[in-house]
Amino acid sequence: MSPVRRTLAGRLAALAAVSLAAVALGAQAEQADRDKPINFSGDSGNADLQSRGGTLVGNVIITQGTLSIRADRIVFRQNADNSLSATAYGNPVAIRQKRDGVDEYYEGFAQRVEYDGARTLVELFDHALLKRGADEIRSNYVSYNTSSELFKAEGRPGTEPDPEGPGSRVRGTFQPKSDSGLPGMPGKKDGAPDAGKGAARGAGKGSPKGGAVATGTPAAAAPAAAPLELRSAGELAPAPAK
Repeated sequence: MSPVRRTLAGRLAALAAVSLAAVALGAQAEQADRDKPINFSGDSGNADLQSRGGTLVGNVIITQGTLSIRADRIVFRQNADNSLSATAYGNPVAIRQKRDGVDEYYEGFAQRVEYDGARTLVELFDHALLKRGADEIRSNYVSYNTSSELFKAEGRPGTEPDPEGPGSRVRGTFQPKSDSGLPGMPGKKDGAPDAGKGAARGAGKGSPKGGAVATGTPAAAAPAAAPLELRSAGELAPAPAK
């Protein structure tokens, strides 16, 4: 290979390396919270520098980037990838975090919250409420994957029976969506599957004591003239004939 060709090949290789680095940085920026410091405070408790975790009690607040958890008691640790994992108890616990790529937050409320930053998974137990924009879902158990934005709600008895609580019911509201989409929620593309019908698919399957299971993405609800209420399988009426 001539010196000119070797020089040109070297420059192309260097350019390719720069391009790959830019792509990698862009991917990391989508989940930037785990690269931020974990800040925590509480009325009492302990924190272990060696194990990178601790237990805090009383007016506890833990933040990492856009993530915040407020509770009466929290057991937490820093994972190997610098993300946060925590078990929080409160009346209720409140968790809030910005969604990747859009100017919108999801919020969760429950008596107990399990947050696993390494798995990007939030689990809400007892009197659980998950909100994302104007959409919401309630049950005694709700899980939400913050990366895929898939949720699952199960109707199951609470740890402590409450006649005013949701009990073994799943309730939800998906707001109507125009073709252009709500803020932060793009409209349905031509030929795209109607995910709203899949949100309640499988109701009554795999849930304890005949509860309902709903899986789907709140942002992908089908257009509706009125809010959609998710109900247990025993309450679902047959679809009207067209």
